[in-house]
Amino acid sequence: MIEYRKYTGDLDHLELSGFFVGWPHPPDEQRHREILRRSYLSLVAVDLDEARIVGFISVISDGILCAYIPLLEVLPEYQGRGIGSALVRRALAELEGFYMVDLCCDQELQPYYERFGLVPSHGMIYRNHAALQ
Repeated sequence: MIEYRKYTGDLDHLELSGFFVGWPHPPDEQRHREILRRSYLSLVAVDLDEARIVGFISVISDGILCAYIPLLEVLPEYQGRGIGSALVRRALAELEGFYMVDLCCDQELQPYYERFGLVPSHGMIYRNHAALQ
Protein backbone atom coordinates (compact mmCIF):
# COMPACT_ATOMS: atom_id res chain seq x y z
CA MET A 1 0.00 0.00 0.00
CA ILE A 2 1.35 3.42 -1.01
CA GLU A 3 0.94 6.35 1.36
CA TYR A 4 1.88 9.97 0.60
CA ARG A 5 3.50 12.13 3.27
CA LYS A 6 5.49 15.29 3.77
CA TYR A 7 9.09 14.34 4.39
CA THR A 8 10.24 14.98 7.93
CA GLY A 9 13.01 13.60 10.08
CA ASP A 10 10.63 11.01 11.51
CA LEU A 11 10.86 9.18 8.17
CA ASP A 12 14.63 8.68 8.38
CA HIS A 13 14.12 5.04 9.36
CA LEU A 14 12.61 4.24 5.94
CA GLU A 15 14.82 2.82 3.20
CA LEU A 16 15.84 5.46 0.66
CA SER A 17 17.86 3.91 -2.15
CA GLY A 18 17.75 3.23 -5.88
CA PHE A 19 17.04 6.79 -7.00
CA PHE A 20 18.99 8.98 -9.45
CA VAL A 21 19.22 6.22 -12.06
CA GLY A 22 21.59 7.18 -14.85
CA TRP A 23 23.16 10.07 -12.98
CA PRO A 24 26.96 10.02 -13.40
CA HIS A 25 27.51 11.00 -9.75
CA PRO A 26 24.25 10.57 -7.80
CA PRO A 27 23.90 11.99 -4.30
CA ASP A 28 24.48 9.39 -1.62
CA GLU A 29 21.68 8.54 0.80
CA GLN A 30 22.80 11.03 3.45
CA ARG A 31 22.90 13.88 0.94
CA HIS A 32 19.55 12.79 -0.52
CA ARG A 33 17.93 12.95 2.92
CA GLU A 34 19.44 16.39 3.46
CA ILE A 35 17.96 17.57 0.14
CA LEU A 36 14.54 16.37 1.27
CA ARG A 37 14.88 17.95 4.72
CA ARG A 38 16.08 21.35 3.50
CA SER A 39 13.61 21.79 0.65
CA TYR A 40 10.67 24.16 1.10
CA LEU A 41 8.42 21.15 0.50
CA SER A 42 9.26 17.49 0.05
CA LEU A 43 6.60 14.90 -0.49
CA VAL A 44 7.30 11.19 -0.53
CA ALA A 45 5.47 8.07 -1.58
CA VAL A 46 5.99 5.30 0.96
CA ASP A 47 5.43 1.62 0.34
CA LEU A 48 4.17 0.70 3.81
CA ASP A 49 4.58 -3.04 3.23
CA GLU A 50 8.26 -2.62 2.33
CA ALA A 51 8.99 0.30 4.71
CA ARG A 52 10.68 2.23 1.93
CA ILE A 53 10.36 5.50 0.08
CA VAL A 54 9.51 4.69 -3.54
CA GLY A 55 9.01 8.20 -4.93
CA PHE A 56 9.60 11.82 -4.03
CA ILE A 57 9.18 15.39 -5.24
CA SER A 58 11.01 18.40 -3.87
CA VAL A 59 10.15 22.10 -4.09
CA ILE A 60 12.33 25.12 -3.39
CA SER A 61 10.62 28.46 -2.88
CA ASP A 62 10.62 31.94 -1.40
CA GLY A 63 7.37 30.91 0.27
CA ILE A 64 5.47 33.86 -1.17
CA LEU A 65 5.51 34.24 -4.94
CA CYS A 66 7.55 31.60 -6.71
CA ALA A 67 8.48 27.97 -6.44
CA TYR A 68 10.67 25.63 -8.42
CA ILE A 69 10.38 21.85 -8.66
CA PRO A 70 13.90 20.50 -9.16
CA LEU A 71 13.32 16.81 -8.53
CA LEU A 72 10.61 14.23 -9.15
CA GLU A 73 11.61 10.59 -9.07
CA VAL A 74 9.92 7.23 -8.74
CA LEU A 75 11.88 4.01 -8.37
CA PRO A 76 11.96 2.14 -11.71
CA GLU A 77 10.07 -0.87 -10.35
CA TYR A 78 7.25 1.42 -9.13
CA GLN A 79 6.88 3.49 -12.30
CA GLY A 80 3.64 3.28 -14.28
CA ARG A 81 1.44 3.13 -11.17
CA GLY A 82 0.52 6.83 -11.01
CA ILE A 83 2.89 7.60 -8.12
CA GLY A 84 4.70 10.41 -9.93
CA SER A 85 1.39 11.94 -11.01
CA ALA A 86 0.06 11.78 -7.46
CA LEU A 87 3.20 13.51 -6.17
CA VAL A 88 2.93 16.29 -8.79
CA ARG A 89 -0.78 16.84 -8.07
CA ARG A 90 -0.15 17.01 -4.32
CA ALA A 91 2.78 19.42 -4.73
CA LEU A 92 0.80 21.71 -7.03
CA ALA A 93 -2.11 21.69 -4.58
CA GLU A 94 0.28 22.80 -1.82
CA LEU A 95 1.52 25.60 -4.10
CA GLU A 96 -1.91 26.69 -5.33
CA GLY A 97 -1.63 30.34 -4.25
CA PHE A 98 1.77 30.93 -5.83
CA TYR A 99 2.11 33.16 -8.89
CA MET A 100 4.68 30.92 -10.56
CA VAL A 101 5.69 27.31 -10.26
CA ASP A 102 8.52 26.40 -12.59
CA LEU A 103 10.46 23.29 -13.47
CA CYS A 104 12.92 22.30 -16.15
CA CYS A 105 12.69 18.99 -17.95
CA ASP A 106 13.88 17.33 -21.09
CA GLN A 107 11.71 18.04 -24.12
CA GLU A 108 10.38 14.47 -24.28
CA LEU A 109 8.93 14.89 -20.75
CA GLN A 110 6.95 18.03 -21.58
CA PRO A 111 3.74 16.13 -22.48
CA TYR A 112 3.83 14.49 -19.05
CA TYR A 113 3.88 17.85 -17.26
CA GLU A 114 1.37 19.46 -19.63
CA ARG A 115 -1.24 17.09 -18.14
CA PHE A 116 -0.97 19.11 -14.92
CA GLY A 117 -1.42 22.51 -16.59
CA LEU A 118 2.25 23.37 -17.00
CA VAL A 119 3.24 24.90 -20.34
CA PRO A 120 6.52 24.72 -22.27
CA SER A 121 8.88 27.62 -21.76
CA HIS A 122 12.40 28.64 -22.62
CA GLY A 123 15.09 28.87 -20.01
CA MET A 124 18.74 28.58 -19.31
CA ILE A 125 20.53 26.14 -17.04
CA TYR A 126 24.03 25.54 -15.74
CA ARG A 127 25.22 22.16 -14.51
CA ASN A 128 28.33 21.89 -12.33
CA HIS A 129 28.95 18.15 -12.63
CA ALA A 130 32.05 18.40 -10.45
CA ALA A 131 29.82 19.38 -7.50
CA LEU A 132 28.34 15.88 -7.43
CA GLN A 133 31.66 14.03 -7.29
